[in-house]
Amino acid sequence: MDYANVFASLEKALSLYGVGQSGHSPVEGNDVLIGELRQAIAEARRFCLGHQVDLARIEGLAAGGMERIAAIGDAVNALISPDGVRNDFLAAQRLVHTLYSALKPDRAVAEYTGIEALLALLAAEIRQQLHPEGPADLSEVMAGISQLLDASITGVAIQERNLPPMDLSQIDFQALAEKFKNSKRKNIDLETLKAQIAARLNRLVQLNPTRTDFLEKFEQLIAAYNAGSLNVEQLFKALLELSASLSSEQQRHIREHLSEEELTLFDILLKPAPELTDAERRKVKAVARELLEQVKALLVLNWRAKAASRAQLKLAIEDALDLGLPRAYTPELYQQKCSSIFEHFYVSYPERDASVYADWGS
Repeated sequence: MDYANVFASLEKALSLYGVGQSGHSPVEGNDVLIGELRQAIAEARRFCLGHQVDLARIEGLAAGGMERIAAIGDAVNALISPDGVRNDFLAAQRLVHTLYSALKPDRAVAEYTGIEALLALLAAEIRQQLHPEGPADLSEVMAGISQLLDASITGVAIQERNLPPMDLSQIDFQALAEKFKNSKRKNIDLETLKAQIAARLNRLVQLNPTRTDFLEKFEQLIAAYNAGSLNVEQLFKALLELSASLSSEQQRHIREHLSEEELTLFDILLKPAPELTDAERRKVKAVARELLEQVKALLVLNWRAKAASRAQLKLAIEDALDLGLPRAYTPELYQQKCSSIFEHFYVSYPERDASVYADWGS
């Protein structure tokens, strides 16, 4: 629950029925809200027109017709990217929606239902592209309630569709690049790819915190695009190259002959690490395997809340690394690795039979 501004909201609600010290109602009438709604809609129209989206033209097209559907698709493409444009549009849409909702059930809002629904539709389409895995969103529930309230005025059908998560290891990057060259809605294609990569990146970093370099590279590319240093085509190409790297990273545990859990420990022990021979590297790999097995056996119910369990875990980590790590590891580096490994288990294994790896690959 978010209680931000709760007192301000409460005062506003109570003021609907209160009277100020002067003896006059402190609340302005609905005509003031209608004026603010009219202004917010006008500003939203101007903003969209500044990005080649004529809302009045779209409103004039037949509902459900192919021309209107195409126009909505073009509008989404124009407003979805870069991030600054998208955020400004969504802010404008939220303001219109807030004022519109505040005025219901006043009949005066009926004339604004069409434009409010169109703005809401564009915002919903944009958000759909940004959340390819279809996360739970309470706004969908509220939208359903709002549609019920507006049923007597008009109806607007929004096609729901959730894009499946992208399996980066199965992508034909050359074919995707060729398809993008001929796309008429490159902004949508770009934002869809960005959302898919961001979702996969967040998961990969959650599994293995040493992968933050991939996330940093992704953020640098997005920042360069938003700053105008990269255009749509350049960013799409760079993201495809990053996708290929992520695809390779997803399969690295197979090449190392380790499970994903073992690979994470192996990476923590190697990043950073002194210069190692092949034999020493194999020794570190063996430590990762053995350590995982030993520590998981020590994870008792509610282990993080028990001082004795935490101490036992730390001791097991220290002993395993002291015995297993090559002598090339300095005492300072050894202590750093002990701390990093314990922190990893504390974050990634919150309970005896629960970990971030439980649904890996699903």
